[in-house]
Amino acid sequence: MTDLAHARAEDHAVPVPLTTRKDWSSDQEVRWCPGCGDYSILAAVQMLMPELGVRRESTVFLSGIGCAARFPYYMNTYGLHSIHGRAPAIATGLAATRPDLDVWVVTGDGDALSIGGNHLIHALRRNINITILLFNNQIYGLTKGQYSPTSEVHKVTKSTPFGSLEQPFNPMSLALGAEATFVARTHDMDRKHMMEVFRRAHAHQGASFVEIYQNCNVFNDGAFEAITGKDHRADMLIPLVQGEPIRFGAEGQHGVVMRTDGTVEIVDTAAVGESALLVHDEHRDNPGLAFQLSHLAAGPTQPTPIGIFRDVDRPEYGTEMNRQVDQVIERRGAGDLRALLRSGSSWTVS
Repeated sequence: MTDLAHARAEDHAVPVPLTTRKDWSSDQEVRWCPGCGDYSILAAVQMLMPELGVRRESTVFLSGIGCAARFPYYMNTYGLHSIHGRAPAIATGLAATRPDLDVWVVTGDGDALSIGGNHLIHALRRNINITILLFNNQIYGLTKGQYSPTSEVHKVTKSTPFGSLEQPFNPMSLALGAEATFVARTHDMDRKHMMEVFRRAHAHQGASFVEIYQNCNVFNDGAFEAITGKDHRADMLIPLVQGEPIRFGAEGQHGVVMRTDGTVEIVDTAAVGESALLVHDEHRDNPGLAFQLSHLAAGPTQPTPIGIFRDVDRPEYGTEMNRQVDQVIERRGAGDLRALLRSGSSWTVS
C-alpha cells in the first residue's frame, strides 16, 4: 500500500467530527461591498459544509483574481488565492495528485471566461474531480466596472463608452459544449436552492460546473432582477426537476415543449396539455437537449431555466491517471527521480 493510500485508509477509519458553520468560517473580516451577492453565496457554502460529512483539513478552496477570489480567505480550510484565470489549472494538478482532497474552485465571469477560458474548458473536458463555482455578475467588479465576457450586447461601461459589440458567452452552453459531466445554474437570492445545487455538485464524481447569478450592486446592480426578484421568480425562473415535466408559473400555466426540429420553446400548458410537455432528463448522455435548454432564454430578462442541466457519469481524470501510473510501475518498476534530475542535460533515445 502506498503512503497516500495508507493515510487515506487511516483517515476514513476516524469518524468525521460534527461541525457547525462557525467551524468553517475563518477569523478574517469579510470585505465585500455592502449588499454584494457574494455574502449570500459564502453563507450558503459555510452552512452546507457541516452537512456534507467532510473534514476541514481535507478541503481546499482555490480562486483566481476578482471579487469572488477573496472566498478562500473566509473559509476555515486550506486555500489558495492564485493568479488570474489559472485556478482550474492549479486545481487540476491538486485533484489529480491528491484524490483524498475535496477541491473547490471559486471564480468570476471575467476570471473564468476571459483570461481563464482555456483552462476552464480543459478542466471540464478532462473531467477533473473538482467543483467549480462561477459567480456571474456580467461585469468586472474588482477593476471598477468594465464589461465582461458575459455582458450583454451594447453594454455601456468605462471600457465600452459607446456600447459593447460582441456576443456574450453563455456559461451553460460553454460548459455543455466542453462535455462537462455536471452543469447547473442557481442564483444568490435563494439560499436553499444554492445549497441543494452545491450539494449535488459536490457529490458528483468528476468536473462539476455551477453558474451562480450574482448581483454586483455597485457596478451592475439589478442585472438579474427581472428574473430573480421575489415578485418575478414564479413566472421567470423555470425549475429543472429530474423526471418531471418542465413547467413554471404560479399555477404551472407555462411549460416547455420540444419542436419537431429538436429545439425547445415555451408554451401555455393549457393549450398543449401537460402530456405534451418535455420531461426533464438530466442523465441523458447526449448533451444536445441540455444545450437547447441553455438557449431557451437569450438573456436574464426572459424566462430562464435553473437547476441541474446535466449529471452524467464518465471516467474521472485523476483516477484514470493514477491507474495508468500504477500499471506502468507494475510493468517496469518505480523510476528514480533523483537519478533523473542528476542525469545531465542531454540523453539518447533509442
